[in-house]
Amino acid sequence: MPELTVKDLAAILASCAGDEEVVPLDEEHLDTSFAELGLDSLALLNTVVKLERQCGVVLPEDVLGRTPTPRDLIKIVNDRVSG
Repeated sequence: MPELTVKDLAAILASCAGDEEVVPLDEEHLDTSFAELGLDSLALLNTVVKLERQCGVVLPEDVLGRTPTPRDLIKIVNDRVSG
């Protein structure tokens, strides 16, 4: 799979957020925390599961604790995809 892009992650986050009001992810919000974007822990857990399936990677169990922002999560996923 090609590397995860901001657009890819934005689509996954939107689908996992459910009825929550979330700030649309774009380049401007890459360093904004997931909490500030309006995502709760369940939405983030669903996001990790979806990323693992779509990208064909296994993410560390503590990935949510190590990835406070979308930029961090994209980097970890892409490191796994390319490595």
